[in-house]
Order: sequence, then C-alpha cells, then structure tokens
Amino acid sequence: MEVVLELKDADDWIYRGEGAANLVLAYSGSSPTFVGKVLRIQKAPRIESPRNGYDSEDSHSALTNDECLLWRETEDLVSAPTREIAEQLYVQHVISPLLGYDHVDAGNRVFLSKEFLKAVEKNILSQRPSQRVDAAMVNAQCDFALLMSDHSVFPYGNLKGKFCISVEIKVLSLDHVVPKCGFLPVSRFISEENDIKKSITRFEMHQSIKLHQREISEISEYNPLDLFSGSKDRMHKAIKALFVTPQNNFRVFLNGSLILGGLGGGADSTSCMIGEAFENVLNGVIQADVGQRTSNFLHLVTEAISGSGLLDQLLEVQKLDNIDIEGAIHAYYNLVCQPCIACRDLGGEKLSARYANLHSMSSDESLKIVRDYLIAATAKDLSLMISFRTREDRDVESPYNGVFLDSTNQRFEYKESFIDLDMKPLKKMELYYERDQQIVNCYSQM
Repeated sequence: MEVVLELKDADDWIYRGEGAANLVLAYSGSSPTFVGKVLRIQKAPRIESPRNGYDSEDSHSALTNDECLLWRETEDLVSAPTREIAEQLYVQHVISPLLGYDHVDAGNRVFLSKEFLKAVEKNILSQRPSQRVDAAMVNAQCDFALLMSDHSVFPYGNLKGKFCISVEIKVLSLDHVVPKCGFLPVSRFISEENDIKKSITRFEMHQSIKLHQREISEISEYNPLDLFSGSKDRMHKAIKALFVTPQNNFRVFLNGSLILGGLGGGADSTSCMIGEAFENVLNGVIQADVGQRTSNFLHLVTEAISGSGLLDQLLEVQKLDNIDIEGAIHAYYNLVCQPCIACRDLGGEKLSARYANLHSMSSDESLKIVRDYLIAATAKDLSLMISFRTREDRDVESPYNGVFLDSTNQRFEYKESFIDLDMKPLKKMELYYERDQQIVNCYSQM
C-alpha cells in the first residue's frame, strides 16, 4: 500500500538535524507505521546563497552517461528513473554488502504532498541553524522522502520503561569536501610538494585553517587515527576529545532527544555549564556518584566500539582509496575522456615520471579506481550511531551485543548503525582534487 504524508501529518514530525543535502525529522505521533522512524527529506539550495557544500546541479536527475558506465555492474542502480532512487539503491546494493546489512538501513520511500512539505518547512524554521536556513530550504519539487529507522532508539521504543542513550560520531567527515580519514595516505602519486599529507591528518590541517579563519574558537584534540588505531587507550582518548570539542562530530541523545551537541551546525566546545548539565542527565543511566558519570559513560562508548570491531570493517572500505585523489584524478579524466587538468598543472617532466602509466591504463582499470575512490568517499562521510540500554540477566535471548561496565557493575546491550551513506556524484572528483590542493597549500603556508 502506497504511503502518502499529507498536511494533517506535518505536526507529528519534529526537527532532528540536517546535513548539507538533507533534513532529518523524527516521528512524535502514535501511528505504528512511523513509531521509531525518521524521515530524510531532501533540501534545495537557495539561489542567492552559497551552496555550503551542497551540489545542486544534476542532483535530482538520473545518472549521467559516465555514471551509468561507472556503476554498470549494478543494473538496478543504472536503470533508476531518478537520482534519489539511484541513491537508495546504491546504499542497498553497493554499501550494505561492504558494511554489513545489519548495520545499514537503505530506507523505504514514502510520498509527500506539497502541503506537507510547506507545513514542515514552516514548523521547523525556528529550530534550524541560521547558516543552514540561509543556504538551503526544503526541496518542494521532490515528492518523496526516505523513511528510515530512528537509530537513536531501539526498535519498538523503550520497552519495560528502559532508557535508550545513543551517541552519534561523525568519525569521517567530508566537512566541506575535506576528508577526515582514518588512515594516512602512502600513495606514490602524492607529489613531493604535498608529502605533508603522509604525516599530518587532514582533520588536523583543517582544524588549523578553521582556527586561522576564526570558524572555530579552539582546535580539537580529536585524531581520527586514534579512533581507528585498535588500541583501547587511544580510542578512549579520541572519544574524550570528541566530547570536549564536539563541533559537528559528536552528539548524544536520550530516548531520542538531543542532550549534547548541535542540531545542524554543531557545538564548538563543551563548556563547564554544559558538562554539568550532561552529568545530571546521566543520573539513572550511569550508576555512579556525581562527577563520575560522564567519565564512565565515555568508557562505555569506548568499550562498545573497541569490542565490536566495526571500525576495522569501516577502515577496509575507506582503504579502497589506495592511490589518493592525486592518483585517482587521472583515472577520472580517462573515464570522462577529457584533457587531464591535473597533468596540465603539473608540467611535462613530472607528468612523464610519475603519472604517464595512469593514462595508459585500460578503461576497466580506470573505472575500478574511480569507483573504489567514490565508495571510499562515502565511507569517509558517514556517521556511526551507537545506542545503549540496560540488559537484565533474564534478557538472555537479546539479539544485541552486550558490554559490561566494570566501574559501575552495569550490563548494557547496544546496537550500531551507519547513517548518511550518500552516493557521491562522479563530477565531484574535480572538486575533491581542487580542495585537496587548496587545503594542503593553505596549511603549508601557515
């Protein structure tokens, strides 16, 4: 049966957050169809405003000819009638097998009336960050949205009065197309001028630039390499750093309501006042004295992440980008049959010495490099949601993983999910290359 959301349904959907391209609304009504669900609605850029990372051109059309060639092995994706449907099929057929079907929800399409969209936009306007409002609005031309599991709660709500506390970690963000990758590149195609990429993470470079441009008030101590290190101590260090300076990378929800972090624009740092409020909210969640709850909660998050091994799986998908954008960009120009701008900028001697082989590859080899790079880009631009609730001894048949917090003598069960698994447009390869050069050059000059 076709599901259509009408004007009368608009008040049941509340603002949960947003990224550059989509709004996320959580359901607050009583319909069994929507309880425990979120709605992912596409945005459209305002013509008079900066795009803020949102690429509107061709974003609501079917795949280009070159993209059809790129994804030809996935027939359903290539034959999708619209871009939105193609993106859903991309998650279902390309990403889910790599990251695990248990951790990915491709969503189901529901149809939206124009009256519903107009009412929703009006209802949530005051809750959206001003910079997001200036940059984009609800896309009234898209008549459907994706209905997905609300990963900030367990399915069927909080049974038996149990709480659910969830953490969202933007572990690998393409923050303005700037990857915060979980490994340092070692590609031989990285130019000598850019060798700094092999020793300094992109996150660290971008933090310095943001501070210099006064976009942030302090540099985060978070290091993606710590989170992906496999060392529990280093992972805990990364989690603590994310808590201290959440920016747009760390949020916490209690029973679906945000209790730490920003909705759409991020929170620069966790002040003493915010920290005390968070400590108080944890009363009843973490059985510890005042002043010890936050520390124990961060240990709980570390134990779950390190015990699940899910980041190891994610890192493998990231590492599909094994020649860096400085190598992949040449394969891109092979694919689109255009003169290579990167070669033009590099000059003759450097070209013949380092990049000539890339342009003599077969078309299948070029396709694989570009396809792998774009899949890796998805894996660098996702969030990890981890949800916890207490587990009683009698809950032996629970389908979820368990973790024991020694310091409080509490047993929890948890589930992990990947969200924000967008398919990257092929033409963004040029933008990735340009931004890569800009960031490294700016950091080097500073």
